Amino acid sequence: MIDDIKSLNDEIIGCNKCPRLVRFRVDVANRKNSFYGQEYWSRPVPGYGDINGKILILGLAPAATGGNRTGRIFTGDRSARFLVKCLYLAGITNQPESENRNDGLIYNDSYVTAVLKCVPPADRPAKSELDNCRPYLINEIFLMKNLKAILVLGRIAFDSLMKSLREMGYDARGLKFEHGNTCDVGKFRIFCSYHPSPRNVNVGRIDERMMISILDSVKQFVYGNGDKEENL
Repeated sequence: MIDDIKSLNDEIIGCNKCPRLVRFRVDVANRKNSFYGQEYWSRPVPGYGDINGKILILGLAPAATGGNRTGRIFTGDRSARFLVKCLYLAGITNQPESENRNDGLIYNDSYVTAVLKCVPPADRPAKSELDNCRPYLINEIFLMKNLKAILVLGRIAFDSLMKSLREMGYDARGLKFEHGNTCDVGKFRIFCSYHPSPRNVNVGRIDERMMISILDSVKQFVYGNGDKEENL
């Protein structure tokens, strides 16, 4: 295990384990760069926020024109705009926008990352790619010494988290993803939500009210037992 977040993130950013993802993340930039008029990040995207926080927010992967463009997870795309606005309304971020790495966004007592650090074609990662990335997620969880609650965005992220927890020695067998469900694994409580993708938002599968309700439940679990809400 790498024992500090900077060294871990440096290793993540330099990763080239998955040839298909390496080709695609660069190809996206080559095809889109002129439209956005800026240089793409086009590397693996590390997590962001407070590694000493009590809350982990776990997505699937960087978006092609979001994290893959900006270099920060859930930044600069429609999913980010929806999610960060909800996080702000729930008191988990200091502002409702997440547009670029230098916009001043702060995650209060929480850390956000993805199970896959590179954008996959058609948002569909291969099993081998998820397997290659799993040690990074395990290391992130290992570094979150104060972690209590994990908000999982989508089934693939949930399944990957369960595999990670099993590899860490937790009993996470037989658990299935369902929006709104919670489950306890060791010292962690897992909260499940549909991913805030444009498609899910457009068809009404997830909306601001539903997301904020789950975020309120996360906060109630973390802080409702007498812990002081120092940052939220």
